[in-house]
Amino acid sequence: MDTLTDLARQLGERLKPQAAQVATAESCTGGGIAEAITRIAGSSAWFEAGYVTYSNTQKTAQLDVPRELFAEVGAVSREVVEAMVRGACRHSGARFGVAVSGIAGPDGGSPEKPVGTVWLAWADGEQVHAQRRQFSGNRDQVRHATVQVALEGLIRLAAGENPQRG
Repeated sequence: MDTLTDLARQLGERLKPQAAQVATAESCTGGGIAEAITRIAGSSAWFEAGYVTYSNTQKTAQLDVPRELFAEVGAVSREVVEAMVRGACRHSGARFGVAVSGIAGPDGGSPEKPVGTVWLAWADGEQVHAQRRQFSGNRDQVRHATVQVALEGLIRLAAGENPQRG
């Protein structure tokens, strides 16, 4: 079993006894977190919804991300992923959520936000944790690493721990 499938299985093992649901709000991963979760037979018991909001327009339309945030801080920012995860949980009714927005490359980076920059946010009810990560590698590697960290954080969150890691 590959790493992402194993992590998704572990997440389900944490969520099922709690009768808790999870939702995802994804940009740079294009649905990769939801795809990993739905590899698991029976995930419909704990996976509520996945939002793939690649454009800023859809982040606003589907997840209620305030339009002005994009001009103020950019799509790859703490404020945007926090708004994304709140919107995903609010719209889906899920207790737990994760949101990601990043620059997977090979283009699109800047000195302030180089390729591989990813913001992640996890929510449990009203409590939201966000973290900026800098991943190395090509586009596929950045996306894979983002999905892995997102799932690892959800597992920790479902266990009552801080989802962020070093």
